[in-house]
Order: sequence, then C-alpha cells, then structure tokens
Amino acid sequence: MTFDVHDDAGSGAETVLLSAGLGGAAGYWTPQLAALKARYRVIAYDQAGTGRAKRELPEDHSIQAMADEVLGILDETKTESCHFVGHALGGLVGLDIARRRPLKHAGPAAYVRAQPIFLYPAMWLAQNAERAKSEDAHGLAHFQGADTLRRRIAALLQFDATPDLAGLRLPVFIVGSRDDVLVPATKSEELAAAIPGAKLHLADWGGHGINVTVPDTFNKLLLDFLGRHATARA
Repeated sequence: MTFDVHDDAGSGAETVLLSAGLGGAAGYWTPQLAALKARYRVIAYDQAGTGRAKRELPEDHSIQAMADEVLGILDETKTESCHFVGHALGGLVGLDIARRRPLKHAGPAAYVRAQPIFLYPAMWLAQNAERAKSEDAHGLAHFQGADTLRRRIAALLQFDATPDLAGLRLPVFIVGSRDDVLVPATKSEELAAAIPGAKLHLADWGGHGINVTVPDTFNKLLLDFLGRHATARA
C-alpha cells in the first residue's frame, strides 16, 4: 500500500480519506490538498496497480478488493473513523465499505442525510433545498431502525429474478433516467430486454427519484400506461 498522511492540521483533527477514480493516483487530489490540510488530517493513496503502487493485478480484481485496500490503510494509520471522499470509481469503493458496515459508525442521521445524493440530481437539490431538508427531518423521525434496514438491504442484494424474466407474460413498463447515480440506466435497459414485450422509457434527467423530480411527466407516463391496460373486473 502506498499512501500519504498529511498532518498539517495538528493533533485531534478529523481525517479525510481521498480515493481517486479510474486513474487511481493520489496526485489526482492535488487541487484539494491545500484547502483540506488546513482543517483535516488527510490520507491520499495510490490504488493497487496505479501510480507508485503500479503492479500487475489479478484477473478477478474487484471493487471489494479495492475496499479491502482502504480498510488496510485505515488500520495501518490507526484511523478509527474518517470522512470518505471518492471520485467516480473511488466512490464505488466507499459504497462497498458502507455496504459492509452500514450505520455502524455513522448513525441514522448520516444515512438519512446521504439519501438525497443518490435519489436526486444536484440541480434539483439546489432548487429544492427546503423540501430536501423537510424530507431529512421526516426520514429521521420515522427511521426504520438499523437492524431492519440492514436486513432489508441484505434481502435486496440476495434477490435475483433473472432466470425467470423470459417467462413473464404481463404488461411491464420500466421508467428510469440516464442520470441515475444509484441504478445505472443500462440496468433498466437490460431488464426491459429480458422481459418479453416490456416497454422502457429513459428520461435524460431526473435521477433515481424521477417520480419526485419530474412528477408531471412521470404521472402522465403512468396514467397513459395504466389506461392502456385495464384490469379484469369480477
């Protein structure tokens, strides 16, 4: 592991760990270092196979292996907790760490406040700050509990209907957006292609919560689809 620890902020400063994208090198974060070092203890590292850590990687190299690398750095630097800043691929590394240790250290408040980042485009959040704040308060007041959430996430990750999709015989309409950062649009395309006769609509903008960000458009699509497929009446 090749990493740099910047202790300019002095004893007691919180730690920020920087994880670069596909390039992998710590140097990617040079434009941020001066500003961060003034307040935080900063850890930047060259990901395995890149920069000063250049070497041949195994064929089965994975995001999980990259997350293990970060956890090893945190152990070696005796860092019990940190702020994680990831760019592109580096963000996926952070997601894998969070997935393994959900809410264990951050707590419900941090989890709830992170949700809008994955649900909505940045521009929508900027224009709807008060609504996002209200959603945060509601989410925290009605938080389902860490154990319940972990089990529901585990159930989600374990479920795979892929083998049965080709046998489905019912009207299916899949709506998504191309700027969804939580579930890539390609997944919606794959799902639509796997279900015979499925209809797909991918908006250029709207994020994961497209029914919230562009409700008028979403509602029209939904009502049009429902209107074309009346249910049988007794």
